[in-house]
Amino acid sequence: MGILSSNVSITRYNVVGNFDEPVMENMTKILSQNAIVEIDNENFEKSSGWTSFEDHFKPDFTGNNFVIGSYFIFSFRIDKKVIPSKIVNKVYRQEVSKKLEESGREFLSRNEKKQIKEDVIGQLSLRIPATPNVFDIIWNFEKSILWFFSTQKTASEEFEYFFTKKFKLNLVRHFPYTAAVKNLKNSEKDFFEKIVPSYFME
Repeated sequence: MGILSSNVSITRYNVVGNFDEPVMENMTKILSQNAIVEIDNENFEKSSGWTSFEDHFKPDFTGNNFVIGSYFIFSFRIDKKVIPSKIVNKVYRQEVSKKLEESGREFLSRNEKKQIKEDVIGQLSLRIPATPNVFDIIWNFEKSILWFFSTQKTASEEFEYFFTKKFKLNLVRHFPYTAAVKNLKNSEKDFFEKIVPSYFME
């Protein structure tokens, strides 16, 4: 989901950790080295990585084009190849019949059938383009606040894992509890953690 969409869903994070200096040089390096890899003509089911906010299909981070004031703006892209099971089954059955005819046998072993299915999926994967899903990111580096433009569970989890792995920084999801704890003193935190919910019944 993009920043400029008519309807947006946003997950806010606090970024925890120290980013190595020089910031701009290392930021450009991390984004460029972990940019999305195209898999349309490859035998891979999924690819994920950073891409440009301005053009989601041309990852380019040269010239600090991802910087606006104190904000880093870029995108996270997840490409997946989804092969309909009916197509897999159709081609698989065709290949099994062909193998039986060529060998003159009536049955194939379990391992042979397994290999045929793997080959079919591999062949189809080369022919089917990946479906891209793009999620924009705004990162206020000075205040250590990041906005991820999605609330999808699977997208958020993949983004959190990828971000933490590549930047060596932790993400703390921002919701009422974490917002409250962040601004409390240690003595207040002890009291806050002992609070239990109250239930009101009519």
